[in-house]
Formats: sequence, structure tokens, C-alpha cells
Amino acid sequence: MLPIGAGGFMTTLDVSFVRDQFPAFSEPSLEGWRFFENAGGSYACGRVIDRLHRYYRETKVQPYGEAGPSRRAGEEMDLARRRWAEYLNVTPDEIQFGPSTSQNTYVLAQAFRAGWSEGDELVVTNQDHEANIGAWRRLDRTGIVVKEWSANPESGELDPEDLAALLGPKTRLVACCHASNVVASPNPIPRIAKMVHDAGAKLVVDGVAYAPHALPDLATLGADVYLFSLYKVYGPHQGLLFVQRETGSQLANQSHYFNDRETAKRLIPAGPDHAQVSAANGVIDYLDAIDAHHFSTSAAPSERRARVSSLMRAAERERVAPLLDFLKDRKVRVLGPTDPDHRLPTVAIDPDQSPVAVSEALAENKVMAGASDFYAPRIIEAMGVDSKRGVLRLSFVHYTTEDDVRALIDALDRVL
Repeated sequence: MLPIGAGGFMTTLDVSFVRDQFPAFSEPSLEGWRFFENAGGSYACGRVIDRLHRYYRETKVQPYGEAGPSRRAGEEMDLARRRWAEYLNVTPDEIQFGPSTSQNTYVLAQAFRAGWSEGDELVVTNQDHEANIGAWRRLDRTGIVVKEWSANPESGELDPEDLAALLGPKTRLVACCHASNVVASPNPIPRIAKMVHDAGAKLVVDGVAYAPHALPDLATLGADVYLFSLYKVYGPHQGLLFVQRETGSQLANQSHYFNDRETAKRLIPAGPDHAQVSAANGVIDYLDAIDAHHFSTSAAPSERRARVSSLMRAAERERVAPLLDFLKDRKVRVLGPTDPDHRLPTVAIDPDQSPVAVSEALAENKVMAGASDFYAPRIIEAMGVDSKRGVLRLSFVHYTTEDDVRALIDALDRVL
């Protein structure tokens, strides 16, 4: 039995309960495998799979019609938007679903560009995943001046003081990540947001590498736009897009002309996948189940998000610490901080042998990990690592167990 805190809740995450919510952990074909590629995409929780399966069986029709199944399909899509808005502490008209974060970012870039003039400026970083910065960088072909906020080549981290020198009267937008999918140390978004807003610009934040570990309170974070991928947050393959209401009203419609007043459609040109939007309810179902299992008191959705995220992050810090301690004594370079309190549990390393060879050797030990540049070649190169060679990435989430970590360390000890 887990300890009960003074506030009437379990003080540590019940990982056994958590893993019972994921069909992958009882799947015979996956028995014995240790999964450390969560940054590439987490396992889907059972409630998402069940909702997706039921949608295809019962309501795979055109949604929002008068017939019962059609009406129900639309209601479930609207419910997903409302529930995600409540969890993230914003309003439903500020939430949109698109086919992927990459696609959502591309559309955003076109929508923002329509309101700018030649010679206007935007700032991107070299720390980001290319899906967030590529679309913005390409606007230089249209007369926009693109400036780079460069990370420290040793730590891989961004210094807000370096951003100050890049902001000016022509700055229209800054695009950065909440955390790099390689360096993994969270950026101080509230501080960055204040700097950007004081300069009269907008802030777009890529939360793909951060959201699986702690969903943010978007009402207080300060970003004008925040994006992340639901398939990395235990859900379906969709991108979730938050656009602050006032900012959204200033953007050019990217959908059909008759959708110009439809806030949930203006930035999704082709429309979302109906079934997967409905299935996004399953992620909230799952998070609510964790909350109900650990806490004896009811709470508003945003508070449930906060306390579940706190449990998850505590579990992740406990799991990643032994790996970081182990790596200190090996001939590898860890990209980013080595203190588990200052990084997310995504650990990219530069070993003294081929990362691909290490990944293959780990697979022979039934450990799944990744070797690549992970669409982040700019920061890898900036830190002195050959992006074509890539890095080995070991990524945890809250369902990773102590046994998983021990098996990983044992396998690394043999391989390295």
C-alpha cells in the first residue's frame, strides 16, 4: 500500500495501477521488452484505444448531423475540445486539433505571415525540433528577417539574456520550445513570454517534448500559441493547438472562406480526424483515473492536471537519477544537465562508439531505444556532435519502472 499524505492522497505514483491502464504491458508480443523510446511516441492508454475502437464501430459517420450516430460523433468531438481546454485552463474556442504538430506549425506560419510586411523580423532557436523552426525559417524566402537565438554550445541551454539582444521594434514573433527533445532542460517560458510581450511580439511555444511529463497551465504560462502532440501524451496521432483568443482573431483564415468565423476550424485547412479527436477524450479519462486513484478529494480539472503532473514528475525524477549516476562513470557525454532536478527524463548521449550500433546491441537485450538526430540536427551540431552520426536517446515517462531502469543499466554496462 502506498503512503497516504496529510492531504488525503498517495504521496508517490502507484506505477502498478498506471501500467494496468496500458494494454501494451499485457501484450504477449511485447513481453520482456523495456521501452525507452517514449520521446518518439508513448504507448496509448487503454481508454484511448477503447474510444477509438468504439467510434469506428458505432459513430464512423459524418459528424454533426441530425441522425443519432452523427450527432453523437460531433458531441464527442466537442467534448474533447471542452475537456482539454478545462485541463489546460483555457477556453474551448482557443483549442484546435490538427493532423500533427508539424502540420499545425506550418499552417500557423502562413497565417502569421499574411499579417506581416517585408523586413519584419522573427526569432527562432537552434535548440528546437525542426518541425517547430523549419516552417518559420523558410519565411526568409518571403522577405521576413529570421534571427537565431543560439544555445550555449557546452550546455545546450538557452540564455534569455541572449534573446534580449535580438528583440527590436520590428520583431513580430519568437518561436522556441518548452524543452528540447535532446537537451531536455525546460526553458523559463514565463520569463521569455514577458520579454517577448514587452517587445510587442508574440510567443509560439513547441511543447511536444515537455507535455508528456507535465501538462502546462496555459493561462499562466504566457505563450500566445502552444502546440504539442497527443500521441506522445498517451493518445491518438493528432496535434493539439492552443491559440490565445486575441492572437487567433488577428491571424488570417487558413480554412474555407465560410469557416472564417469558426474559431475551431480557421487554422485547420483540411479538418481533423474525427475519430482521433473523439478518442482524445481517453487521455483525460486516463488522467482523471490516476487522480481518483491517488487523491481522496475532488478538484477542478486544472487542479487535477496539476496534481497528477506532480506525481508523474516525481516518479520520473526517481527513475532517471540512477541512469544519470551510471553514465557519469562511462565514456559518454550526456547532452544537457546531468542533475535529474534540472532536466526531463529524456537522456541523449554521445557514446564512444556508433549510436546505431549501441541501439542495435540494446535491442538484442530487449531494450528499445533510439539512435538518430531526432529532427534536431542544429543543436546536435552546435554542441560539437556529428548529426549524421546522431546520438543515442533513452527516454522515460511515468510508467517506466525501477526494473526497467535496472535492465537498461545492465544492458548499457555490457554494451558500453
